[in-house]
Amino acid sequence: MSKKIHCSEPPAELVTVRDWLRYAVTRFNRAGIFCGHGVDNTYDEAVWLILATLSLPLDRLEPFLDACIPADESKAIFENIERRIHDSIPTAYLVHEAWLGNHRFTIDERVIVPRSCFAELLDDNTLAPWIEDPETVTCALDLCTGSGCLAILMAEAFPNADIVAADLSADALAVARRNVTDYGLDERIELVQGDLFASLDGRLFDLILCNPPYVTIESMEQLPPEYLHEPTLALAAGEDGLDIVRRLIPEAARHLHPGGVLAVEIGHNSQLVENAFPKLPFTWLTTRNGVDSVFVLRREDLPGAT
Repeated sequence: MSKKIHCSEPPAELVTVRDWLRYAVTRFNRAGIFCGHGVDNTYDEAVWLILATLSLPLDRLEPFLDACIPADESKAIFENIERRIHDSIPTAYLVHEAWLGNHRFTIDERVIVPRSCFAELLDDNTLAPWIEDPETVTCALDLCTGSGCLAILMAEAFPNADIVAADLSADALAVARRNVTDYGLDERIELVQGDLFASLDGRLFDLILCNPPYVTIESMEQLPPEYLHEPTLALAAGEDGLDIVRRLIPEAARHLHPGGVLAVEIGHNSQLVENAFPKLPFTWLTTRNGVDSVFVLRREDLPGAT
């Protein structure tokens, strides 16, 4: 993505982090940027952009507010602000990082910016009672892994499990490899390229977790420009957003151990899923955002289970 810097030099009046923060928030508000990639307001986005550009900890703003910024770092902040406004590039791509809870991941435009209810569910062990004891999970699959973030959280949540992280995109898996290595999990997380289960013939798991593409055609046409920087392959899922889910559900039973669990995140499409599979006993997990966005099914409830 080429840069489109509309001003060549940062304003000389901006000296401290406090100055730059005020400036960034004002510019973001006047430009009407859309905040939807890890933060939901312009203040938090400005703090993130400035501190990450300066390689400062995101939870320690106060000690640095009155620090003076050298010219080279001022220029870097300025250019990121300009690109955020004029090119609508999410801050996550500008600073090459994204966060799920306290976990930091390296990303770029080969993968979508991580955002998933599974981060909360895995952290809180809210998959109980379907998984009563995390230590009993010995093998788990993260389908549509993208940056590998959920596979890494699964490795932490299930300490005795070997994790397989699968994705259709070789580019996404290259990003996932960086994150898996950064977390020291190369021995526990296996990266596999393939279309859903295509490269996993005969392999069985205690848990299959999937955060697939689920954006409908109508929603794709209405996305804010920030989302257009993300890979379409990782977002769009046909007219009703269920292209992947319609393939996933009929195949899942063949890849689960008896008593195994399938958990799938589907955004705001719960009613569409219910309508598409009226005979399945879906259990919907309500997360802190109040949306029933994750369904859970046991292997025995899936089509083709014997």
